[in-house]
Amino acid sequence: MRRLFSFVLLAGAPAAGAWAQSADSSATSDEPIVVFGRGIEQVGTATSGSEGVVGYADFENRPLARVGELAESVPGLVATQHSGEGKANQFFLRGFNLDHGTDLAGTVDGAPINMRSHGHGQGYLDLNFLIPELVERIDYTKGPYHADKGDFASAGTLAFTTRNQLATPLLETTVGTYGYLRGLAAGSTAVGGSELLAALDVTRANGPWVLDERLRKVNALVKLSGPTWALSLSGYTNRWNSTDQVPERAIRDGLIPRNGAIDPTLGGRAERLGLTFQAHFGATDLAAFAVASRLRLTSNFTYLLDDPVNGDQFRQIDRRAVFGGSIVHRLTHGALDVRLGGDARWDRIGTVGLYRTRAGVVRENVREDRVDEWSAAAFAEATWRITPDLRTIAGLRGDAVAYRVRSDLAANSGSGGAGIITPKVALAWRAFRGVEVYADYGEGFHSNDVRGATITEDLATGEAAGRAPVLVRSRGAEFGARIERGTLTASLVGFWLDLGSELVFVGDAGATEPSAPSRRLGAEASVFLRPATWLTLDAAAALTRARFRNVAAGADRIPGAVSEVFNSGAGVQAGPNLVLALRARHFGSAPLIEDGSVRSRPTTLFNAGAYWTHKALRVSLDALNVFGSTAPDISYFYASRLPGEPVEGVEDRHVHPVEPRQVRLTLRYAF
Repeated sequence: MRRLFSFVLLAGAPAAGAWAQSADSSATSDEPIVVFGRGIEQVGTATSGSEGVVGYADFENRPLARVGELAESVPGLVATQHSGEGKANQFFLRGFNLDHGTDLAGTVDGAPINMRSHGHGQGYLDLNFLIPELVERIDYTKGPYHADKGDFASAGTLAFTTRNQLATPLLETTVGTYGYLRGLAAGSTAVGGSELLAALDVTRANGPWVLDERLRKVNALVKLSGPTWALSLSGYTNRWNSTDQVPERAIRDGLIPRNGAIDPTLGGRAERLGLTFQAHFGATDLAAFAVASRLRLTSNFTYLLDDPVNGDQFRQIDRRAVFGGSIVHRLTHGALDVRLGGDARWDRIGTVGLYRTRAGVVRENVREDRVDEWSAAAFAEATWRITPDLRTIAGLRGDAVAYRVRSDLAANSGSGGAGIITPKVALAWRAFRGVEVYADYGEGFHSNDVRGATITEDLATGEAAGRAPVLVRSRGAEFGARIERGTLTASLVGFWLDLGSELVFVGDAGATEPSAPSRRLGAEASVFLRPATWLTLDAAAALTRARFRNVAAGADRIPGAVSEVFNSGAGVQAGPNLVLALRARHFGSAPLIEDGSVRSRPTTLFNAGAYWTHKALRVSLDALNVFGSTAPDISYFYASRLPGEPVEGVEDRHVHPVEPRQVRLTLRYAF
C-alpha cells in the first residue's frame, strides 16, 4: 500500500505542477480541436460521481495488448486473461472478481453482450468481436443507481457505441513479436442521404507460449446510418489453442517453463453474428437486436484429480440466438424531466452442454440442455430541478423472467419465473461553479443460470443438488463529488454495496457458483488533466474492502476480490507529428481462499507507445509490458493432481502469467 500511494503521489506531482504553470495556455486558432471523452462535461447531467464517458481521442493513442483492454479506459476497471485470447476476459471492478461478467453489464449499439445461462459462465461478456478503431465511445456507470440498467449491472455497466463514419478510408497492418500479424481495412462513403461504413479485421498470432496459440480471428462490420437511425451487421469468428492457468509447483519444480502448458490439447472456437438497429424519433429512442453466437471451449483445471485414467479434461458448448429490443421516451414539463422505458429479450439456447473429453475428443456426455429464457422490464425515472443548482432523481424498475429447461435428464427439466422491483434515488447539488456533489441509493440484481432453478441431480457427481434463486438482489449507496474546472476533471466517491448472493469461481469445477451474501465498502478517485495543449494526464485509484456476510468468523474473505487498483497514463505531443504515450496499471493482492491465508501476488504493468503521422501515413510502435514483469495475470487456489502425485491431489496456486515484453509495429495509410 505504501508503494501504491507513493506511486500515486509521484504520478500526480508533475501533473499538478504542469497545471499550475500552464493554466493560462490556450490553443492557437490553426490548431485542431481535440475532444477527449473524459473531458466532456458531466456536471449538471450526471446521476453519480462515478459515471462518465471515454472515447473520441481517449482511444486514438493508447497501447493495447488485446481488445478487451478497451474496458480499462473506465477508471478502476481491470481486464485480464487466464486462457486463450478467444475467450472472454476476466474483469475486476469495485472489489469484484467479475469472472467473465457476473455483475458487469455490457452493450454495443444498444444490444446486450452478456449471455445468460451460458455454457461457460453466467453473464459471459466477450468483447473479442469489437474492432477497436471503430469504437467511438464508452458510456459507463457504476453501482445500481440507474433505472435503465437491469441484469448484471450491480458493479457497473459499459455501453459501447461504434462509429457511423470515418474521415477517410484506411488500410492498416500490424506486425509484432511472437508471430503477431493483424490487418484492417475500413472506410465509409455517402449512399444517397445515408452513410455506409464497412470494415474487415483479420488477426493471426502464436502468442508467447510454448504451445503455439494459433489464434485465427476475423471481425467484420457493415453499418448503414442516417441522421436519426443506424443499422449494423457484425460478424466474428475465432479459433485458438489455450494455455490455461497452471500450478505454481510445476513451474517451481521445472516440470514446465513459466509459459508452458500441462495439457497441450486445450482450446476453443467462437462465432458471433449480430444485427442491431437504433433510431431516434424526437423524444423517443428505439433499439432492436438479433444475435447468434456459438462457443466451444475445452479446458482442464485439475488434470488427474477426478479421473486418474482418462484425465479431467472437459468441454463446454453454447449455441444460441438472442432477440430483443428497448424503447425510451422522454417527457419534459417545466423543471421536471421524465424518462419512461422498457426492454424485452429472448434467449433461445439450442444447446448448452458439458462433456468429458480426452485429448480434445468427447468421450462422455455429462449434461446437455435446451433452454428458453424470456425477460421483460419497465422503468420510470424522474429528474426534478428543484433549483438551478439542485436536482433530485428518483426511479423505479420492474423486471420479470420466465424460463423453460429441457434437459437430457428429465429430473433436471422444468419451467418457472421470477420477478423483482428495484427502486433508485439520487440527489445532485452544484455547490460551486464546476463542482457537483452527489448522494445515491439504489437496488439492482443479477440473474443466476436458470438451470440452477430446475436442477435436482448433479450429473457430475450423481448427488442431489440444491436449487439456486433466479434473481439475486443488490443494494448500494454512494457519496461523491465531481470537479470540472478548465482542463481539469476529477471525481472522488465512497460506496457501499451488498449482494444477496455472491458468484465466485470454483476452480475444481471450472465455473462460477452462488455463494454467501457479501458486502463491499470502498473509495475511488480519478483525475483527467490537460495542463498544456501538448500534455494529457489521467489517473485513477480504488480501494475496496470485500467480505462475505453471515459466515463463520475468519472465513469471510471473498476469493479473488482485489482490494486495490491503480491506473494512470500520460500523452505527450512531442512534435508536430509525434505523440508519445505511457500507461501504468496496478492491481493488488487478493485472498484466494475464505480465511485469507493464501493470497495472490500483486501485478504492475507498463505499456508505452509512439505514434508518428505524416500526411496520409501513420506509424505506431507499441511496447507492451515494458519492464518485463513476470507477475501473474490471474491466480486461483485449489487442488489438482499431476502424474505421480497423491490421489487426493495437491492444493496449490494456479496462475496464468502476464505476457512477456513484446513490440508491435503498425502502419496505417489513410486515403
